[in-house]
Amino acid sequence: MHARRTAAPLDPRRWIVLAILSGSLLLISMDTTILNVAFPSLVGDLRPGAVQQLWIIDVYALALSGLLVTAGALGDRWGRKRLLMAGFGIFCAASLIAVFSTEAWHVIAARALLGVGGAAIMPSTLSILRSVFTDAKERAFALAVWAAVFGGGMAFGPVVGGLLVQDHGWHSAFLLNLPVAAVMVAAGLRYLPESRSVRSAGRWDWWGVGQSIVGMLALAGGIKQLGKSGVTAPLPWVLLAVAAALLTVFVRRQLRVDNPLLQVRLFAKPAFSVASTAIFLPMVGMGAILFLVTQWFQYGQGYTPLEAGLRLLPAPLALICASMTAPWLMQRFAIRHVLGAGLVVLAAGMALPWTFQQFAGLGYPAFAVALTVMGLGAGIATTVASVTLISAAPADEVSSAAAIEETCYELGSAMGVAVLGSTAAALYRGNLPVLDLDGPALAGVRESVGEAAHIAEQLGGTVGQGLIEAASHAYTLAITPAFVLAGLLALAAAATAWTMIPRDLRPTENH
Repeated sequence: MHARRTAAPLDPRRWIVLAILSGSLLLISMDTTILNVAFPSLVGDLRPGAVQQLWIIDVYALALSGLLVTAGALGDRWGRKRLLMAGFGIFCAASLIAVFSTEAWHVIAARALLGVGGAAIMPSTLSILRSVFTDAKERAFALAVWAAVFGGGMAFGPVVGGLLVQDHGWHSAFLLNLPVAAVMVAAGLRYLPESRSVRSAGRWDWWGVGQSIVGMLALAGGIKQLGKSGVTAPLPWVLLAVAAALLTVFVRRQLRVDNPLLQVRLFAKPAFSVASTAIFLPMVGMGAILFLVTQWFQYGQGYTPLEAGLRLLPAPLALICASMTAPWLMQRFAIRHVLGAGLVVLAAGMALPWTFQQFAGLGYPAFAVALTVMGLGAGIATTVASVTLISAAPADEVSSAAAIEETCYELGSAMGVAVLGSTAAALYRGNLPVLDLDGPALAGVRESVGEAAHIAEQLGGTVGQGLIEAASHAYTLAITPAFVLAGLLALAAAATAWTMIPRDLRPTENH
C-alpha cells in the first residue's frame, strides 16, 4: 500500500518542469546581484547620490521580500502557473523601464517593479516543484537543483553582468531579462501544470495583506537606516517599532483567521524554524560579501567589470558541486550533522580573508581560496536547509513554506548589504588618512570608495593616484572585519542546527 501511494503520483513531465522552474529561478536570482558589477558604470553615467545608490541596490530585494507572503497566498487562490506567467509579464515591463532609464529614480522604480515581478515568480517555483515531485528522494534532488540554481545564479550574476557591461553598458544588464523571460513563458505555458490549494477558498484577507507588506518593508527599512544612520538617529527606531507592531498584529491575525495568508504555525516545528534560521543568517553574510567583494575587485584592485565577475567564479562553481552532493550526504548522515558542518565550513570561508590579511597580506589568491570554501559550505547548508524546510511543511501549506524560505533568502541578502555594508563603510571612513582636499571633494571621498574613485579620476596625475591608493587601502582594511561578523552569524546558525534539529529527522524518506 505504501509503495503504491509513493509510486502512483509520479508526473512524467516532472524533469521538464524542473528545467523550466530552474530557468525561471536563475533569472530572478541573477537579478539580485547582476547590478553589482554594472553599478560603477551606472554611477558614472547617472551620478546618483549616496542614498539613491543604496536604494538602487536594495530596493529589488526589499520589494520582493515584502511581497512574497502575499504572492504565495495569491498563487494558492488564483493558480500558481497563472501567477508565474503574470510575474514574467511584470518582469519584462520593468526591464524595459530600466533599459530606457535616464535618471537614478527611473532605475529605482524599475528595480522595485522587478521585485514585484520576482515576488510573483519565486513562490510559484517551489510550490509547483513540491506538487510535481511527490517522491521524497526525487524531491530532495530537485530541491538540490533549486538551491544550486538560486545560489549559483546570485554568484553568476556578476559574471554575466561583467560580460554585458564591458561591451554594451549597464543598460544591457536589464535587457538580458527579455529573451530569457520569453523562452520561460513559452515553455511554461506548454508544460507547467496548474495547481491551487484546497484550503484557499474564502474571503481574501486584505487587512493581512496590508499588515504583511507594510510591516516587512518597515522592518527592512529600519534595519537599513540603522546601519546607515547609527543607533542615535530616531528614524530607524521609529521604523523598527512600526514593523514590530504591524508584524505582531499580522501574526496574531493569521493564527485567528480561517484562511490565513501565512501558516505561521509552521514555526512551531523545530525542523522548520531551524531550517529558516539556517538560510537567513548565512544569507545576511553572503549578500554583504558578494557586494563588498565585487566593489573591492573594481575599486581596490582596478579590475574591469568582466574581470571582477570572472574572479567570483570559485564561489558558484563550488556551490553547485556541493549542492549536488548534499542529497547523498543527507541519506547517509544525520541531518543536523550535515547542516551544522556545512555552516561551519561557510563560517571558515568567511573568516579566511581577515586571517590572510593578518599574516600574509590580502590579494586575489586569498580571496579565491575563501570564495571556494564559502561556496562549498553554502552549497551544502542551503540545500539541506531547503529540503528540510519544504519537507517539514504539509503539501497544502507549501506556499507558506516557500514564501518563508524565499523571504529568508531575499531579506537576508538585502539586510546583509545594508547592515554589514554600512559597517564596512563606517570602518572605511575610520581608516582613511588625513587628506589634503577641499570640503566637497573630501566629503565625497568619505562617502564611499566609489565616489573616491570618481574624484581620483577627475583629479588625475599623482594626486589622483595617491587618492585612489589611500581609499583602496582603507576599503581593504574595512571589509574583512565585516566578513568575520558574517562568519559569526553562520556559526550561530550551526549551533542552532546541532541543538534543535531532531536526531531522527529524515526528509529524504517517504512517510
